[in-house]
Amino acid sequence: MRYLVQANVKAACKENLLKAIQNETLGQGSVAEGEYLRNMRDARVGDDGKVRWVEVCYCPTPLQEERSYWEEYFDLTRIKDAHDRRKCRDQNGSEPWACGNCDCTARLEAKLKERGKSFVESLASQVKAAETGTQVNGDRETDVPAIK
Repeated sequence: MRYLVQANVKAACKENLLKAIQNETLGQGSVAEGEYLRNMRDARVGDDGKVRWVEVCYCPTPLQEERSYWEEYFDLTRIKDAHDRRKCRDQNGSEPWACGNCDCTARLEAKLKERGKSFVESLASQVKAAETGTQVNGDRETDVPAIK
């Protein structure tokens, strides 16, 4: 089944999340570990600061396996079915594991890509700004005076 996930990055975890993505260790140890990196590569962040992505999950409970990995870095605010469960070939039993080869994810992510901006690029910009003492305003950085 496919889910639309909405989350907020935990402020204290931004740098560690970026490193886990860059080092390709995000989700390491999970049966779905490659899926985490794909999710982040395709994730979008909106003007509201919320991160959104499409998640493929075969668990009986949405994100049952993935939840602990995501909750290390995110506050999950919404998880909803991406489409009608009755039409999901895996869910209705007509084709087990169909989500792995279905074009639903690509279509949903193409639609999502029209909204917001790349999450990974935004995260990298925020981490860099924090390291250099600049503030990210939209797509531009401005100097922030040091607090003494």
